[in-house]
Amino acid sequence: MAKLPLIVGLGGINAAGRSSGFHSYKRLVCDALQDDVMASTWQDLAQRMGLDASDINADIIAQIKAGTLVRRTTTFDPKAVPFQRKAKLTAGAEPITFQLKKSKLPQSIPANWSLTDIDNKTVTVTVEGDFDVLINDAIDYPVSSAGNIPTGFDLDKLYNSRSHPRGLKLTVYGASDALNSLGVDWDSILKLINPDEVSVYAGSALGQVDENSFGGMLSAYFKGGRVSTKMMAMSLAEMPADFINSYVINSAGTTGTNMGACASFLYNLRQGMLDIQSGKSKVAIVGNAEAPVETGVMEGFRVMGALAEDDQLKALDSSDSVDNRRACRPFSSNAGFTMAESAQFVVLMDDELALELGVTIYGSVADVFINADANKKSISAPGIGNYVTVAKATALAKAILGEGGLQHTFVQAHGTGTPQNRVTESHILSEVAASFNITNWPVTAIKSYVGHSMGAAAGDQLVASLGVWQHGWIPGIKTIDHIADDVHQANLNILTDHQFVGDKGQEMKAVLLNAKGFGGNNATGLVLSPQQTLMMLEAKYGASVVNTYQEKNNQIQQTAAMADHNACVGDENIRYAFGNAVIDDTGVNISTEEVRLQGFANAIKLVQSNPYQDYS
Repeated sequence: MAKLPLIVGLGGINAAGRSSGFHSYKRLVCDALQDDVMASTWQDLAQRMGLDASDINADIIAQIKAGTLVRRTTTFDPKAVPFQRKAKLTAGAEPITFQLKKSKLPQSIPANWSLTDIDNKTVTVTVEGDFDVLINDAIDYPVSSAGNIPTGFDLDKLYNSRSHPRGLKLTVYGASDALNSLGVDWDSILKLINPDEVSVYAGSALGQVDENSFGGMLSAYFKGGRVSTKMMAMSLAEMPADFINSYVINSAGTTGTNMGACASFLYNLRQGMLDIQSGKSKVAIVGNAEAPVETGVMEGFRVMGALAEDDQLKALDSSDSVDNRRACRPFSSNAGFTMAESAQFVVLMDDELALELGVTIYGSVADVFINADANKKSISAPGIGNYVTVAKATALAKAILGEGGLQHTFVQAHGTGTPQNRVTESHILSEVAASFNITNWPVTAIKSYVGHSMGAAAGDQLVASLGVWQHGWIPGIKTIDHIADDVHQANLNILTDHQFVGDKGQEMKAVLLNAKGFGGNNATGLVLSPQQTLMMLEAKYGASVVNTYQEKNNQIQQTAAMADHNACVGDENIRYAFGNAVIDDTGVNISTEEVRLQGFANAIKLVQSNPYQDYS
């Protein structure tokens, strides 16, 4: 029988704030929660944003709201984006002349240049004829909306992050946040498992793209800069996993990333889930970190017509000003998606180990289904694969929960805010709902709050969904005032306001996370509620085992709550151990039965029998 992969930790950061403690979720539904419930979240965000956290008043809360969720981007100034214009200078009555340091002369002197020494360091350049130049300029960029992490949150102050790409800074923060949420010290977990019983699947769909990585490497020669020794390695898409293994958790286990464009988080979740189900790993850390709010990346999507441009948003509102806050409008009259940055990680654990430790169970991953689009005309267009993924996930929900339980599920739609997505995704959901006799299926889309963080997007969906089972509210799509005429609504309840689904969300037994990526990368994950998960664990292990677990969990919850409180007041544990306790070849001891590694309590067991005996 397969193991049930339990979600026992979560962490990260997006435009709504910190994931652990469900603070990013609470920011989404702040208008539905009581003041005492929101107090710690306002404290946390004020601390993170560099505001006065000693006196959380109405003015501070207003500043917090203004500096979170989708808004005018803070990564760059949309009114002054650096730009170089090509120009051809033509001489007048006299040739073009200018002075230049000899060290700045081109390696190949153009044929129409004449050089005259001024001194040992400087020459006069005389150009006969035309002269091609690049003129520095600053342009008004057509897209000013983005889902940046909270304004004022300085990642560089958290740890020694010199020359790290922004995506890797987000990785270190997000992975640390997830581990802090466990309520158990990571090193104590390592003592209970073998070194190879940890999996890390983490990455970036776009790779690291800023000036410290791929972007800087590609543009250095053209901008008169230089390529550093770190740029190539730090550009790689699997680098978040590498950083977590080497600098955050000291792991010698399975590692890598599984890329599927905007569905990448679910691809990685599936890998971690499979390792837990098969018994290959006892713990799996899965996630994605993206920092794509860069003009070069955004321009690639903009020229495809994928991003919501300011002029289009103005036209939708018949206004002379752009409403950045409502840039992403899933299932309504819309113009395109809104780029965002995010890092989201969850910790999965083998059910036996979780019960033994007493860690908090936030839910469980029943399965993740992935299907391609088969033949299609455009590689970027949606196709048939997502019909299959949603149908498979719904069928599994019915098999686990029964016909009645299926009515108590909800959907986190991909919900990009593009005209094409609103039609195709709503048709998929409507058709599946009809096929499975689901009436009034609640559908939401949190990109309306935090934007589209590419590979991390389904992580944003998952963290928000887990919050429903803590505080009871499904976040509605509050950036829209109507549902577009071409959206399919039969059997669906597309939420335009928050919906209360009982204390700790007890009316909802599961959520379907839907993600679609360019190239036909479709994924739908089925995640079960903590209440449903505990019922299943009790059926398998018995009431006495679950009761003992709950007694242990009381202390774990207190420890995790204290860690969350400390983070809210600025005392946060960022795990980054560069160069500490490095293991070299002298720290490896190999026998025919096992491999022992320096610093690890347990050994890696080697295979002693032929797993393919039936074929011998």
